[in-house]
Amino acid sequence: MATVHANGIQIEFDTFGDSTSPALLLIMGLGTQMIWWDEEFCRQLAAKGLFVIRFDNRDVGLSTKLDDAGIPNLLKLMSAVMQGEKIDSPYSIDDMADDSVGLLDALGIHKAHICGASMGGMIAQTIAFRHPARVASLTSIMSSTGAPDLPRAKPDVMALLITPPPLERDANIEHGVKIWRTISGSGFPFDEEWVQKRVELSYDRSFCPQGAARQLAAILAHGDRTPALRSVTAPALVIHGVQDPLVPVECGKATAAAIPGASLLIIEGMGHSLPVGVWPQVIDAIADHIQRAEIRA
Repeated sequence: MATVHANGIQIEFDTFGDSTSPALLLIMGLGTQMIWWDEEFCRQLAAKGLFVIRFDNRDVGLSTKLDDAGIPNLLKLMSAVMQGEKIDSPYSIDDMADDSVGLLDALGIHKAHICGASMGGMIAQTIAFRHPARVASLTSIMSSTGAPDLPRAKPDVMALLITPPPLERDANIEHGVKIWRTISGSGFPFDEEWVQKRVELSYDRSFCPQGAARQLAAILAHGDRTPALRSVTAPALVIHGVQDPLVPVECGKATAAAIPGASLLIIEGMGHSLPVGVWPQVIDAIADHIQRAEIRA
């Protein structure tokens, strides 16, 4: 792993594959470190002839923490959003998109294939309309346009997500495993050992729940991307699970409908996670999408 200075912050990143191959930037979701892009998942993508880059978003992992920005009152912000009020956040999804492009700048990569999961999908979408010249293709996984009329997360899932995580290590790990078990679909085996190991690694690497709160505030404040997504010209692929309880499948369908010419892959049994069982389908879909985009270019 390595660190670069980009967009005014330090960004921790890692790469897989030949740097002369087409670049694929992987962007992870809310409060989730880059290690949730499993190393084997990244190696399998690299084996498709790609230069794979994963990194820690601001406020998670080993990238810069914006502690001076304070801790937002999430319940107050969520209430304001429900009432249709405009809210402020310590930083924006636009800022996080600019972080990603700054990382590409630091690596000397002019154009990349951009793939994001959950909040990472929102960031990837934003890169596609905010920095169109830098995007060879877009893949948005289990994400949303942010349109206010779309179905929301199940109340019990959202309540669990915004519950302050325990500070003590064992209790924190138990809490994290519970979250992932709750949001995973039933169509693929839940690998508790794998999930627990990732939660343990995340805790030991960097425990920063206040960073996740600031990221969630950025999501809530970003609003509806639908109008901007209509301007996206990069080839786009949207992947979503039927059993997603956090970002319902209708959100994925709306994302594909908003982006001109986007392809939509709906996966039965998939929830809000990327279990090992779904890797072959997702990896092949991403690689095929990128190959078509490279041919078009």
